Amino acid sequence: MSYTYEYPRPCVTVDVALFRKHHDKEEILLIQRKNPPFEGMWALPGGFINMDENLSEAAFRELKEETGLTPRTLFQFRTYGDVYRDPRHRTITIVYYGFIDFEVSQPLSGDDAADAAWFSIQKLPPLAFDHTQIINELIEYLISNHQIVL
Repeated sequence: MSYTYEYPRPCVTVDVALFRKHHDKEEILLIQRKNPPFEGMWALPGGFINMDENLSEAAFRELKEETGLTPRTLFQFRTYGDVYRDPRHRTITIVYYGFIDFEVSQPLSGDDAADAAWFSIQKLPPLAFDHTQIINELIEYLISNHQIVL
C-alpha cells in the first residue's frame, strides 16, 4: 500500500507505565535509552506503532521488546501531543498502564533499551521527553481511583 501526502503529518507512539508493589511500596518500570534523543536517560518503555498493528498490540509489543515483560492487561490512560514533546519531529503518544506481580517482574532489557529497572514512584530519576509529567498525572489519577496507595 502506498502513502503519499503533500502535507506534514505526525508520528504516533505508545508508552507504557508498568507498576508493581515491592515491600509495600509502589514502583514503576523504566528503561534507559540506548539511542538519541535523550541517550542514556531513563524513560517509559515505548515506541512507534507499526502500520499493521492496533494501539494495544503496539503497547504490549514495545513493552516486551524493551523489558521482556508481559502483564495480563494494559489500560489506555491518556494521549499526549504537545508540539515540542519530541525534538525529532511531531510525535503523539498514547499512554498505557498496567500492574504486574512482583514474582514475575524481573526485567530483561532489549531492543533499543540499554537497561531496564524498577524505581520507587517517590524517587524518580530525571526522565526523557515529557515522561515526568505523564507519570505524575498518571500517579495522581491512580491514587484518586484507589488503584495505588502511597
